[in-house]
Amino acid sequence: MNFTVDGKRIALVLGVVIANIVLDQVTKSMAREQLMGAGQISYLGDFFRLSFVENRGAFLSLGADMSEQLRYWGLKVLPVLLLIGLLGYTLFSPNLTKLQILAFAFILGGGISNVYDRLLYNQVVDFMNMGFPNLRTGIFNFADVSIMVGLGLMLPELFRRPSEK
Repeated sequence: MNFTVDGKRIALVLGVVIANIVLDQVTKSMAREQLMGAGQISYLGDFFRLSFVENRGAFLSLGADMSEQLRYWGLKVLPVLLLIGLLGYTLFSPNLTKLQILAFAFILGGGISNVYDRLLYNQVVDFMNMGFPNLRTGIFNFADVSIMVGLGLMLPELFRRPSEK
């Protein structure tokens, strides 16, 4: 098994991860300072909304009602282990394309930032919402956007023919 990694890959992964963590943490801090208790603020004809929410669960508050022990293992320990595994895979797998490395770096940045909040605050701050009157997203943060960008970058790989891989 080959565990070598080049400096360019490390720089790319760390750069994207750190940029995503910083953006997410700065915007969450701003949300705490400016949105807590402010109610809902709408923009672009109510397409985009800002409102402060403390989410004790995961995506769309899934798991918020679990026992403390289940939330500890399911929302703290398991994600940390998965992120460590993904980081190792991203840095050391010789079979990844540059697009896959970039995609995993976005997922890592968002994942690490949200897990950091769960470990430090026992919750995650969400504050953005988009949509139309009868069709809206859940409330999310920039870490969630990072994860979705990473997943979006992975999509082309799913549709490539085996001969192109």
